[in-house]
Amino acid sequence: MNLIIRLFITAIIAYLLTKVLPGVHFEGFSSAIIFALVLGVLNIFVKPILGLFGLPLTIITLGLFALVINAVIILIADYFIDSMVVDGFWWALIFSILLSFVTSLANSMFSDGD
Repeated sequence: MNLIIRLFITAIIAYLLTKVLPGVHFEGFSSAIIFALVLGVLNIFVKPILGLFGLPLTIITLGLFALVINAVIILIADYFIDSMVVDGFWWALIFSILLSFVTSLANSMFSDGD
């Protein structure tokens, strides 16, 4: 149940961020739900591989390269979802930073103290 709540929170925040950021677009809220599911799958399977290959750059940049990896994950999700459009790398970077920050705040507010 906790996973479903977190995916729903991510979908809501992603949908609201598209209303604020002009470079990221969803066709509707159902697209945001699909995005949250695809993002979850990409974070499980693809992000660890990118993190492993990017580990030297992450160490050299003191962790800032992890933001680039997050942006690449957003762009990969954009590739797989037809009803989502990201206008470029910089919009993906800004979207991923805001999505990570706001989602972590929301998850901490709605967590039950596990």
